[in-house]
Amino acid sequence: MDQLQLDEELGKGNYGTVKKVLHKPTNVAMAMKEIRLELEEAKLNAIIMELDILHRAVAPEIVEFYGAFFIESCVYYCMEYMDAGSLDKLLGAGVPEDVLGRVASSMVKGLKFLKDELQIIHRDVKPTNVLVNRKGQIKLCDFGVSGQLEKSLAKTNIGCQSYMAPERIKGESQNNLGTYTVSSDVWSLGLSMIELAIGQYPYPPETYSNVFAQLTAIVHGDPPGLPEDKYSEDARDWVSKCLIKTPERRATYTELLAHPFLEADSNREVDMIGWVKDALAHREQQYNLVNATLIPPLASLSTEPDSV
Repeated sequence: MDQLQLDEELGKGNYGTVKKVLHKPTNVAMAMKEIRLELEEAKLNAIIMELDILHRAVAPEIVEFYGAFFIESCVYYCMEYMDAGSLDKLLGAGVPEDVLGRVASSMVKGLKFLKDELQIIHRDVKPTNVLVNRKGQIKLCDFGVSGQLEKSLAKTNIGCQSYMAPERIKGESQNNLGTYTVSSDVWSLGLSMIELAIGQYPYPPETYSNVFAQLTAIVHGDPPGLPEDKYSEDARDWVSKCLIKTPERRATYTELLAHPFLEADSNREVDMIGWVKDALAHREQQYNLVNATLIPPLASLSTEPDSV
């Protein structure tokens, strides 16, 4: 810890925080995640050993992992600092089809790498676990150990599992965790793409605050799709192949990469740097608008003592 200079807080969860830090010996900016655990030292050592798998997860579509350490009952691990944040924070300005294709391509390549090279299923695919930098790169984070540590602490908090595939919801409700396969991640990928496209969670608003209604809609309702007026038939067909309710019929990563939607992506230039810049500017503008309405200008405040 004494090699790190602490900077701003990037996020806070139920089990710890993520901070921007500077690694002083190398002068490299990093994101340091803290996860608080109530475990004895032997279990913490086992976790550190398990984190070794992250060292081997080296691919352009995976956030780089620098190392981990623990102090008392906290695990800290340092990863690449992605200076534009997570995808869920960049939706406001809209996501044109060429950008959606590039994001989809990066995510599929990253997920396929984890499966083929490391035999890892991500298990928590959603826009908050896809990070972006100002170079326009798209990278997966929170797979394997990190996600599973928090999941193990959460027990069966099914209310947060908005991106679960239908078969997984049915399996968890029957305490059958063996229902999770790669195709469950493909479902979550499809939902994430629609959320990027429309700027909000794909199922109807009435399901947002009612967990039972949300899970019922996923299991029994028709899968959502991309808007017909904004996206091509190829894009809509690609997403629909991710959201087939029977897992055995859902597209594989190889099939998704060979689909015309992603084949088109591999043959075109996409101004990802420009899109990230516009999305960040839009986010800042919205933030300023919200603050302006919450905090009245000083001139409008009475100077009378009673108003203080």
